[in-house]
Amino acid sequence: MVNDRPARAHRTGAPLFLAGWLGLSLTMGVVHPASAGDRQAGRQKVAGVCQACHGMDGLSKNPEAPNLAGQIENYLVKAITEYREGIRKNESMNIVAKELSDDDIANIATYYSSLEIEVIPP
Repeated sequence: MVNDRPARAHRTGAPLFLAGWLGLSLTMGVVHPASAGDRQAGRQKVAGVCQACHGMDGLSKNPEAPNLAGQIENYLVKAITEYREGIRKNESMNIVAKELSDDDIANIATYYSSLEIEVIPP
């Protein structure tokens, strides 16, 4: 029996990955890095609001607070906004985030995402 169907290229997960990435990007509200917040303003806000739990360097000394250095900017904007709106629940974050403007959130996210971390293999 002869197979009359044309040969097909090997399929990879690339189309599914791209579709998933695009969907995630759309739901997270992609912020173009060039139009993101002000890093210096974010540093100033972090010094007054965030450093006690998350550190100026984004490396928490408190086991209850996550490290934020090098975190994805869009994720930080989304997470902090959700704390402000009460969608995410954390007693400390809900109180702190309630006082943040959209600009404050963008600036904080820009600052923490800009911090480079170094991973040293064991």
